Amino acid sequence: MDENDKKRVGSRINKVEPAWSRRRLLVEAGITTATAAAVGAVGYWGYSSEAVRHAPQPILTLKDFRVAANTLYPSLVVVRGDAVAKMVAEALTLLGGMQRFIQRGDRVLLKPNVGWDRQPEQAANTNPEVVAAVAHLCREAGAAQVWVTDCSINDPQRSFVRSGIELAAQQAGATVKLPASNDFYLTNMHGSLLKNWPVARFFHQVDKVINLPVVKHHSLSGCTVAMKNWYGVLGGQRNRLHQDIHTSIVDLAAALRPTLTIVDATRVLKRNGPSGGSLDDVALENTLVAGLDEVALDAWALPLLELTVTQVPYLAMAEARGLGTANWRSLHWLERQLGSG
Repeated sequence: MDENDKKRVGSRINKVEPAWSRRRLLVEAGITTATAAAVGAVGYWGYSSEAVRHAPQPILTLKDFRVAANTLYPSLVVVRGDAVAKMVAEALTLLGGMQRFIQRGDRVLLKPNVGWDRQPEQAANTNPEVVAAVAHLCREAGAAQVWVTDCSINDPQRSFVRSGIELAAQQAGATVKLPASNDFYLTNMHGSLLKNWPVARFFHQVDKVINLPVVKHHSLSGCTVAMKNWYGVLGGQRNRLHQDIHTSIVDLAAALRPTLTIVDATRVLKRNGPSGGSLDDVALENTLVAGLDEVALDAWALPLLELTVTQVPYLAMAEARGLGTANWRSLHWLERQLGSG
């Protein structure tokens, strides 16, 4: 190394960087913090599961889906047999035909009970044959679209597949709608307990709604039939409603006024409901009951569960609200027994 190289090296070794001023340190730290905050904000808004809302979400109200009353037809019909599609068709014929309820071009929503990851034989969900038969009759009546939905307790995809309802609906020309986290609209339920609550948006997008519950024992309410089936329209923490389950059932029934209700009593879960699991808890009843008064329909189903009206408080509460009558025999009703096959 010559003298010039030694001088250059020595110059670098002995050079002292100027000390940072307090002002410069604060400026540099501020830039770094602001940059990190900006990146964090982009990450939050870019990856949040909630949609960014730029305006307050409107609070909606559910429409009344009922059709006009007609005294020419019974308010309640009971059909017994072992061929589900024929039983559904007979029930509709007795009530005046599907064309009484569905007009050409209607968008129709079917609401079965699909709460559980169970097979049809376990009777925790609505019989898929009932869903298929109703969807088929809706299409025959000229419905433009037929949707099938429920807010399942278990994994929705597994519940719809294992219950057989997804395949049955698709084969009948219906579309399954599984609500995602952003598929709920804040809705004024006008209840004494239920006020504003998230409701699956599909109920705000159709012309007619058909309720397709199954008859089951329920550990809290005693039973789940037509009125309790409306729990499946709600999002949010609906388990909170169990603290006053009878009032919440009545609030739901007052808010959801369906076009028609067809109760599945082909298989009845008599014990350990609502999820069941054991075939020992299931009884074959091979019956459908359909009508326009959900209080009456629920009351009709009680003997299948060895219950009485006085053991199910929400029925008297619903009567007091003017939602129907628990004395279903006081209505105009008919019963049919279909032959085998």
